[in-house]
Order: sequence, then structure tokens, then C-alpha cells
Amino acid sequence: MSIPSIAEIDISEKRVFIRADLDVPLGDDGSPLNVAKILSVIPTIKYALSQNARVIIASSLGKPRGKYNKKYSLEPIGRTLSEMLDAEIFFPDNSIGEAVRKIGADMGQGQVMLLENLDFQKGELENSAEFAKNLAECAEIYVNEAFPMADQLRASLVGICENFEKICLGLQFKKELQSLDRMRNPERPFTAILGGSNVIEKIEIMESMLEHVDTVIVGGVLANTFLKVLGGETGKSKIDSRAVYSIKKFISSAEIRNIKIILPEDIVAIKGNLNNYSASFIISGGRVPEDLTVVDIGPAAQSDFAQRLSKAKTVLWAGPMGVCEHIEFRKGTESLARALAKSEAFTVIIGQDTIDTALESIDKESRSFISMGGRTALRYIMGYKLRVLEAMEERLK
Repeated sequence: MSIPSIAEIDISEKRVFIRADLDVPLGDDGSPLNVAKILSVIPTIKYALSQNARVIIASSLGKPRGKYNKKYSLEPIGRTLSEMLDAEIFFPDNSIGEAVRKIGADMGQGQVMLLENLDFQKGELENSAEFAKNLAECAEIYVNEAFPMADQLRASLVGICENFEKICLGLQFKKELQSLDRMRNPERPFTAILGGSNVIEKIEIMESMLEHVDTVIVGGVLANTFLKVLGGETGKSKIDSRAVYSIKKFISSAEIRNIKIILPEDIVAIKGNLNNYSASFIISGGRVPEDLTVVDIGPAAQSDFAQRLSKAKTVLWAGPMGVCEHIEFRKGTESLARALAKSEAFTVIIGQDTIDTALESIDKESRSFISMGGRTALRYIMGYKLRVLEAMEERLK
């Protein structure tokens, strides 16, 4: 069943409840350190305001575990939203109750209220029907714009749906589904770039794509583990021994289907640890000396990967090629971002480390979609049914 977006239903002059995901890291002064998630919900809020709707925004922040904790107040998020929207935002000291009802009733057209952290309430975490009902009292239409949380069982995400006649998805949520659906039914050739340190998760993704992927480009700890399985030497580099059997199985399945698995032709390795190393080396041939640690892909691998990406029609990218938290070891990831910026392929990029490194190379003309979904996006691509979508589809029957 297709769930409508906010742009597909009449919200004019209505009270609209937008469940967002504004859970971002805060600095010592309380200001957001990364505003990507906040920016992703702005188009939906602005659309609602353009329809003269009265907008109520709800989100969680941090892990207060059902108790009030000033450290996790959404007040600084409210200030950031106010600046982005150039509008005053009402901010009650709770997410339910008399103050919320009164502000909701008194709000004029085009005004905005941000509720206090939902996770201050145990009812939110327990998917309480009573809390969901109380939360829904202030609005007439429910909008889910919290795709990264779409597999969580919470009152504001699942239980709340029963309390609205009209429910829909936010603009970003709808784009997420449309873009990720293209990964499940891709225009070919289809290339997957997989890296990072979560090897088990990446193997699951590869297994789920066996029937429609043509090439798998491998980097990061995942590449180290592949190399080890294939008889190479990885030195002191991190590998995931739990994944050895799964990798062997995937290699066999890929060979049967003529899927190309591409490992780096060369790598960058260091002597010492990341905080104290004496030198870096470029090594090829899959033989990393026992006293070195792999930290990135090398220049030959960068060139090889870029050439292969130029032939793709669809690309899924999840996970960096190196240790991106160190500026010296993000060159491989940056090189792929530049290659994709020049490519005609439709690309979905998933994962905060990958996104942060790639953003500088992705311009408005690029065909890349930056997913905010993280693990939720990967689970959707793998075919898992997300709880929020199930609840919304059930309500629309």
C-alpha cells in the first residue's frame, strides 16, 4: 500500500503533528554540532506553513530513559529551528498536558510549536496507548518525518496512528522510500560500494543483493577481512573473524552469478597506532607486513574504483574506505565521492561517516541521494518490513 506524502493530502489551515528525528549531537554550549537531520525536516515544515497549517513538532533527544533531564531538553534545537525557519517557536515544558493543549488551541495559522523531549515520558518508550492518545490531542493530521526511527516501537511512531483520521509521510521520508526502492529494483549495471567496520552488517547487505548487483567494491575493515579469507596478510589491521564463514559463502554465491568482487589494488598502512605513528606506506599485492595497520585505500585502488564507477547506472554506497576520523586517511573516501559527483549513475549514500566525508564533493547537480536513515535504510534495502510503515498501512486499510 502506498502511504501518501504531506503534499498529497489537504492540510490547509489544519493542526499538523510532525514527528521528526531531531536527535543530533550537542556541543558544550548546547548548540547542535551536526544539523543535517534538522535540515532534512525543514522542507516539510515549510510546506505545512505554506498551507497555513498550525505546526506541532515532536522529537526525542539522547537517552533520558523516561525521566526529565535538562541535559536532553530540546530547547537548543528549538532555537536552531527558529533561526532556520525565521519564525517564533512556542516551546512548552512538556510533550502532553494542559499547556500543550492550550498553546495548540490558541495557535494561529502558520505558527509553530515544538514539544519537549518525548523520551522524558515512559509512555513514549513503552508505546503506551494512553500516552499516544494524549500526544495526539493537539492535532488533526499526523505526519511522520522520522525515517531513521522507522523500525522502532514507540508511542509517537506506532501507537499514535490509531488516533488520527489522516496520516501521511513527510517529504524527506517519501524521498527515502522512493530512492531506496531504486536500490531494490536497480537500473543496471548496479555497483555496491561497501566499507566501514561493521562487517557482519555489510555481509547481510551483500547477501540480500545477490540477485541484482553486478559489482561489489570493498574497502575498510570489510576489505581486510576479505583479504584474510583469500589468503592475504593483513598485518595488525582489524578484521572480523566472525564473518569468515559468511564471506566464504558470499564469494561462492557471487562466482556462480558472475558478480565481480573488487578489492583494493593497494592500501595505505601505518607503523604504530592512529594517535602515534611514525610513517605511512603504500602497499600492493595483498601482503601487509605484520607490524603495519591498514588505514585507507591507495592511489591505484582509487583510480581503479573510479573507473569502475564510471560504468555504473546505479550505485549504493555504505561505509567509508578508510579511517575517516583522521583527515589524512579519508583520501580514498573523498576520491570515490569525486568520482560519483562526475558520474551519471543514480547513487544512494548511507552512513554518517561516509556522508560527512562525501558531502563536500556532492553538488546540487549530482544524482546522489543522501540518506538520513543509517541502519534503518539498510534494513529496508534488505527487505525488512519497518514497524512504522506497517502501523501506517494498517491504519489506512
